[in-house]
Amino acid sequence: MAIVEKNQIYEGKVIDLTHEGHGVIKIDRYPIFVPMSLIDELITFKVIKVKKNFAIGKLIEVKVKSDSRVEAPCPYYSKCGGCQLQHLSYEAQLAMKREQVVNLFERKGQFENVKIHDTVGALDPWRYRNKSQIPVGLTKEGQVKMGFYRQRSHDIIDIDHCMIQYETQDEIMQFLKRLIDSYQIKPYQEVKHKGLLRHIVIRKGYYSQEVMIIFVINGNQLPHQNDIIEAIVSQFPNVTSIKVNQNKEKSNVIMGKTSHTIYGKDVITDQLNDTHFEISDLSFYQINVPQTQKLYNIAKDYAHLTGEEIVLDTYCGIGTISLMMAPYAKHVYGVEVVEAAIDNAKQNAQKNYITNTTFEVGASEDVMIRWKNQGIQPDVVTIDPPRKGCDPVFIETLLELEPKRIVYVSCNPSTQLRDVQMLSDKYQLIEITPVDMFPQTTHVETVALLVKK
Repeated sequence: MAIVEKNQIYEGKVIDLTHEGHGVIKIDRYPIFVPMSLIDELITFKVIKVKKNFAIGKLIEVKVKSDSRVEAPCPYYSKCGGCQLQHLSYEAQLAMKREQVVNLFERKGQFENVKIHDTVGALDPWRYRNKSQIPVGLTKEGQVKMGFYRQRSHDIIDIDHCMIQYETQDEIMQFLKRLIDSYQIKPYQEVKHKGLLRHIVIRKGYYSQEVMIIFVINGNQLPHQNDIIEAIVSQFPNVTSIKVNQNKEKSNVIMGKTSHTIYGKDVITDQLNDTHFEISDLSFYQINVPQTQKLYNIAKDYAHLTGEEIVLDTYCGIGTISLMMAPYAKHVYGVEVVEAAIDNAKQNAQKNYITNTTFEVGASEDVMIRWKNQGIQPDVVTIDPPRKGCDPVFIETLLELEPKRIVYVSCNPSTQLRDVQMLSDKYQLIEITPVDMFPQTTHVETVALLVKK
């Protein structure tokens, strides 16, 4: 039986933070998770949900404040689900993220003698997102609203700026809100599966400053297309690509599989360190360029390349890791399931005059076996999978290949732990570096080095 009752008010001291950044209070060993509270704070809270093994509380008052508490600078922070840690000092955010990795690998995973480095922080923890995916809806008064979803819902918080995206995105968002209103383009209504405009996606090159705008629509054509293009381009000369993406599915996936360019180029360009990249609307590209450069430099250091190695880059995307490692390796093979990304990767290799790479479309585990049958034996395998981690068949195939080193980049340390455990019969986990790719949020990226036993 639960120790606490719903709708009752309690007082307690916060003893820990969850991986979601919620404060943990225990009453007779029964945990209550209270968002917006911090370690060492004495708080009063109202219990809003009671389960058998835990409860959720709502913060009412902080009676004794943590030294790490700061005033959140964003006026939308209490409602918007985009950030979770603005009330925690940046130094404490970095410590929390390292602790999250320690909890997973040392305490839960029982890995001993693994060096877990301090979290690599950002020089500026604001205005870092080069990609914005902005849902479009209607206010009660029938006007267009744009912003981000309320925490744990699909209710759009109407905003005019976001402190973790580039200022250009703010300006374009405000401009498009007025433009769409003036042309009376109907926003999409998720519940009814009616209306046209679902999302506005904006991508911007960190170095190139080139901007791509993508209208995601529940239909075939954007009304008043030419007038909209003219208005955007005259106001924002840096916009070098405008696209329409068709998503007619009844799902919460943002982008559909079909896009066409209605203005300018099919891609925008950017660079990481000295390597230039072309980025299409559907290809994956890290959203925080300065931190990505640090992340990939760590991955390259972990690979210990001397110029003689065969490197296999799995889940390679547009070839970012492949092309950064190629100058230091004998040959790099990249594999990715998204065809448009592989097209980008091949173009990016040509653009950078890199000739020692081979890119193929397909599931990593299938292509890896085919390459193995052709006599290609990798010395180093790099892995950078989506949040769900690696497919079990991929892990089995990797164990068959037996590379000397595995460099595993992850945006989800808990699925990374699962995969590393599956590799641990043959591979020893040596070290992990957390990198703060997403300041003000609870997400942490990690790079792990595994060496063949």
